[in-house]
Amino acid sequence: MITFLEALAGLGVEVHALVHPRGQVAAALRDSAVVLHFGYFHNSADPKGVLPLLRALRHLRPRQLVGSFSKEYWPLALAARARGVPLALFRHMDLRLRASTRWLLARWPLRLFAVSHYLQERLRAQGLPAARVEYCPNPLPLSQFRHDPVARASLRARLGVNDGDVLVGFVGAWHRGKGVFLLADAVDAVHAEDERVHGLWLGGGSHEAELRARLVGKDWQHPLGWQDAVAPWYSAMDILALPSIEPDTFGRVLVEAQAAGLPVLGAAMGGIPEAVGVGRSGRILPPGDFQAWRRAIAEWARDADARHRTGMLGPDFAAQFAAERVAAGFLEQLRWY
Repeated sequence: MITFLEALAGLGVEVHALVHPRGQVAAALRDSAVVLHFGYFHNSADPKGVLPLLRALRHLRPRQLVGSFSKEYWPLALAARARGVPLALFRHMDLRLRASTRWLLARWPLRLFAVSHYLQERLRAQGLPAARVEYCPNPLPLSQFRHDPVARASLRARLGVNDGDVLVGFVGAWHRGKGVFLLADAVDAVHAEDERVHGLWLGGGSHEAELRARLVGKDWQHPLGWQDAVAPWYSAMDILALPSIEPDTFGRVLVEAQAAGLPVLGAAMGGIPEAVGVGRSGRILPPGDFQAWRRAIAEWARDADARHRTGMLGPDFAAQFAAERVAAGFLEQLRWY
């Protein structure tokens, strides 16, 4: 939503955001063209939380109200109805909707946008009318994700990775559902055959301690944890992998990596295939199939030319998710153009 609001403002739309005064969204937007107002909802039945919103709506008289978090759906719907403002809600997570939320999304005068076709179908499967669930892709600031040879050299030197080594990266939550243990074992297996192969781990999560224990004492595995700036690290990698064994709504890190010219491997699970230029800038592999992941990593480790040819096609695929393009498409869906 941060990227989306900045892109709308970049198109000349006057954008205001009601945000938590000490939250990450406020910090990210503070120096942007988005005008900030402060307030927050403790939960979906928070009367104090809705007061700043009502005041802002009365003062601003906006042409459109947009919401992104499920606990805000009901307060936004009631406030929009009270002020006569059209409402658009975004859905990002593939979680079971409460009965009251399903009723709201199915019957209330609003527009609901899913950030992937996979999620669009999942919402329809929960009983929402097909015509009510629209698609608006996950937007990315692609200019931030470009190959940087200087960053590549410095970051690989920091890791002790040589130019001829092959660095397989993972970016995201370190939990079992993301397939992190399968990937760790696959990197270990390929490294046993080809000592040039290394693993790089950015992120953290509920199974971090277990993953770090799995990687300890292996100088070819580099568990760095959370990084404030992820984008430069894509330049340091040679392959990005997302081997989820549970459904993901989308695979944002895969698009980021392709924008930076990286070949990617993604699991045939949930919305991940939508984030891969299958047969062009990346490959889709069976989820949980250790041998398939081991073979794919080994094949690309042996063939630098294949990695380069594949990675070169990534930016063209990623262009469809450019923030300004997604924002313009959203305005067209609203018939603002």
